[in-house]
Amino acid sequence: MSNFPPPQTELIEEFEELEDWEERYDFIIDLGRELPAMTDDQKVEENIVKGCMSQVWLETGKSESGEAMKIDADSDSIIVKGLIVLLLSFYRGKTPAQVATDDVEGFLGTLGLNQHLSPQRRNGLFAMVKRLRSEAAMLAG
Repeated sequence: MSNFPPPQTELIEEFEELEDWEERYDFIIDLGRELPAMTDDQKVEENIVKGCMSQVWLETGKSESGEAMKIDADSDSIIVKGLIVLLLSFYRGKTPAQVATDDVEGFLGTLGLNQHLSPQRRNGLFAMVKRLRSEAAMLAG
């Protein structure tokens, strides 16, 4: 993809073009391969997301401009890395206040993930969303 993370509209269009869920899972895995790895210094206990079956690390802050929220995340699971990319796409360029309140569930529902993820993966995905919202609310003040 030309830019990372890909825009939401590009992801939605790609999901609509794919014929079945096997192809969509392959696409999510391909997205996961594009996720930049976090450094070992970032992969610390305080950055681990609780409630995920896989190991997931999440670190947030404000962007250099001070407006958008900066999100770094990584996982030891390639499919979870792909789910992280979907979240990064949704939250791309948003302020902490927007990250804390915007309807990511609607976006994920548009992609059909609510019906096609296992309960464990869905729980892990929403554990990441919950953590992002919590950290965004703190950053927003």
